[in-house]
Amino acid sequence: MSATRSKTLATWLAVLFGSLGLHRFYLHGLRDPWGWLHPLPTFLGVMGIQRVQALGQDDRLAWLLMPFGGLSIAAGMLAALIYGLMPDERWNERHNRDAEPCAPAGWPVVFGVIVALFVGAAVLISVISFGLQRYFELQLEATASACVAPRAHAADVIRTA
Repeated sequence: MSATRSKTLATWLAVLFGSLGLHRFYLHGLRDPWGWLHPLPTFLGVMGIQRVQALGQDDRLAWLLMPFGGLSIAAGMLAALIYGLMPDERWNERHNRDAEPCAPAGWPVVFGVIVALFVGAAVLISVISFGLQRYFELQLEATASACVAPRAHAADVIRTA
């Protein structure tokens, strides 16, 4: 008989440490391959933040890496929402099949879902707006450099004549 897995604990692990995959390890053990994939985008996002702090805002690699961290946090919040909103009967059927069913989830799960919804929405909107802002900035820079180059070339031709 295996240990009973708590819906409340799984929800809060996903809220607090979802970007590191601890909720997956709690539910599926250390052999879960999806759990081991969670820390990689989190690490890439942290590297992006460190590059911005060290090299400034013009570092393109940092702007490429930073959204991975945000998406990893948003994925953890999505997992918390899925766990918290899953009916207790389905939770016990899925995660406590060989164990004693856990007690009905109460208010701590509801608060976990509320926190996950707020944090997940804020992070996801930030990642999307950040990505679109950088995309359009790069497009403007490319357009500006393409428009400036012929004028500079024409001015050089006039000076040499």
